Amino acid sequence: MDTVFLAYLLTGALSGFLAGLLGVGGGIIIVPMLVLCFSLQPQIPHELVMHLALGTSLATIIFTSMSSAYSHHKRGAVRWSIVFLISVGIIPGTFFGSYFVARMSTNFLKGLFVIFLFYVGIQMLRNKKPKPSRNLPGWGGMFGAGGVIGVFSSMVGIGGGTLSVPFMIWCNIPMHEAIGTSAAIGFFIACAGAGGYIVNGLHSANLPQCAVGYVYLPALLGIAVISILTAPLGAWLAHRWPVPRLKIAFAFLLFFIGIIMAYRLF
Repeated sequence: MDTVFLAYLLTGALSGFLAGLLGVGGGIIIVPMLVLCFSLQPQIPHELVMHLALGTSLATIIFTSMSSAYSHHKRGAVRWSIVFLISVGIIPGTFFGSYFVARMSTNFLKGLFVIFLFYVGIQMLRNKKPKPSRNLPGWGGMFGAGGVIGVFSSMVGIGGGTLSVPFMIWCNIPMHEAIGTSAAIGFFIACAGAGGYIVNGLHSANLPQCAVGYVYLPALLGIAVISILTAPLGAWLAHRWPVPRLKIAFAFLLFFIGIIMAYRLF
């Protein structure tokens, strides 16, 4: 089997497991792995590596998030009222975020991704308790939160869990419900983001064969097929691990990926 395609399969297995375990779309694993894989393929121009990694990541999350959300839904851990309310802001935010990304350089996007990972990891380790009286905001606040999550998710190629999970915990949503709800939110982020990357990349020069806009189909196939199978396993474990352990695992995963990407960038 081709070594690069094997790397896609391994990426799908790990990202699917983490999607189920932590409510993330898996983009925090998929993006750096795709950057590495694409950098080793001469048919993919350097200036398109990050754009293709981000777009392909979001396209794979469409499938991963469906598998993960269904597994959490069976355990009663998805707040569908939150999903539909926040997605009203997420969908346009994600789509327009991909518009701006198409006009940024690969190195700038890598640097933004590294800063984002460290920031979220620190916030999770701080474990600052929200005020007991704090609840989810009203319609306007949820629309604004969804828009911000959507923009940043499309800019770093993730399913939004690294933002939506801390946001819901800040609003006193229990950790396991925040993870399950985030998995469902990731589907809407991924659909809007992948669509945006396809539309904004269709007329890009030097696109490799098998790419539709900024989505590279061989990577999409390899990652999606395996991630669908491993996401339920992660969801099963998420409902058996204590909350503090989940938070620590979440934070150190972000630091690990951030260090690898920073090393390759600098």
